[in-house]
Amino acid sequence: MISAIKLNDIVVDVTQKKIKNIHLSVYPNGQVKISAPLHMNQETLRTFLISKLGWIKQKQTKFQNQERETPRDCINRESHYVWGRCYLLKVIESDAPPKIILGHSEMLLHVRPNASQDYKQAVVDEWLRYELKKALPPLIEKWQPIMGVEVKKFFVQKMKTRWGSCNYTQGNVRFNSELAKKPPQCLEYVVVHELAHLLEPSHNARFHSLMSQFLPNWKLIKAELNRLAI
Repeated sequence: MISAIKLNDIVVDVTQKKIKNIHLSVYPNGQVKISAPLHMNQETLRTFLISKLGWIKQKQTKFQNQERETPRDCINRESHYVWGRCYLLKVIESDAPPKIILGHSEMLLHVRPNASQDYKQAVVDEWLRYELKKALPPLIEKWQPIMGVEVKKFFVQKMKTRWGSCNYTQGNVRFNSELAKKPPQCLEYVVVHELAHLLEPSHNARFHSLMSQFLPNWKLIKAELNRLAI
């Protein structure tokens, strides 16, 4: 069941399904979503949302003020980030399959002559996805025995509104390929965050306690990730 609740100028998308707890989320684009148990009526949900109105506005303001990456044009001397380091792009045209090679301070993008901007960006996006897919298995294998959880499958894709997500009923986790641009400790934080949802699906006190137990400095890393351009 999907509906919406309007609180002044804020519209909250409401999804009711077979879950036990309420999940409230604010996304970087300002969108607000809430998932709630089927038995909850609209008035109960409205009262809950009113109690969270200050938190919602605080989150929206934080995202609104967060630095945004300027669109990439994939031209020479343009800056690109990989694992938190800045590289200057160098486009090399050659009659061969596309590839990317990282130098000391340069990202060498090999493409065929007259490749379009969209194609070059697609090559960069796919390369970032590949880099993240290589980096994730060691981290998942490290944290599974520590946290006492098991990831059935993991997926990497470009996501607009979140760094990761977890389907705790199926044991699947998803990660935003843009994480390959961020410092490695940010990726590890997101891995621990999503694996913690296999133990506790909500962002409640128990979830925060689990995060502090497994990754004591998680709040500092989260703050770093939130400061970086998105």
